[in-house]
Amino acid sequence: MVYDEDLADRIRELLATERGVLEKKMFGGLAFLIGGNMAIAASGQGGVLVRVDPEQSERIVRTTKAEPMVMRGRAMAGWLRVAPEDVATKRQLEKWVRLGTGYARSLPSKAANKRR
Repeated sequence: MVYDEDLADRIRELLATERGVLEKKMFGGLAFLIGGNMAIAASGQGGVLVRVDPEQSERIVRTTKAEPMVMRGRAMAGWLRVAPEDVATKRQLEKWVRLGTGYARSLPSKAANKRR
């Protein structure tokens, strides 16, 4: 499945004032990186893939409709999938963009090593 280009445009719009955003095709979708760290992606499986603090993953999964990202049969702490219907409105999507960008900003920058 190809990522939803309209969803990518909506994410792009929400990140318009964010400094240092790079876009990169990864995980079968279009990822948005801040300081070289992935914040959120329009997923090739539909919906979004969001990077959050691994220590908060379980709480976020318990209190929202997000699910852990599973890679090679293993749940990945700090990586969450959110279904398309749960990012259908601007308000819903803003929440996940805010979580992803907040965590990406908290990480050491990789941007100097990743510039094109």
